[in-house]
Amino acid sequence: MFFELREYRIRDGKRDRWVKLMEEEVIPFQVSKGIVVIASFVAKDESDLYIWIRRFESEEEAERLYKAVYESDFWKKEIKPQADEMLDRERMRVVRVEATPKSVIQ
Repeated sequence: MFFELREYRIRDGKRDRWVKLMEEEVIPFQVSKGIVVIASFVAKDESDLYIWIRRFESEEEAERLYKAVYESDFWKKEIKPQADEMLDRERMRVVRVEATPKSVIQ
């Protein structure tokens, strides 16, 4: 099992709109495809920072779920155009992490 910690930088003035898209469209859609979303956050002292965490059982599962989400017509036609408008993709950071033995998140 591993987690994906995803840090996104949102273009000026669009964070509220981004959070709405994530909570009303992106997260429900990904969950419907089988992705486990652990949490999402906004930074208190960085107005452009959005972070979310997803969990995968294996690399094979992640690849299968990425395909189900990112190759779907809904993603390509509805979500991606909005995301491209709001995300500063050059500053996006995705880190795969594993929980340590005493971590409460497993």
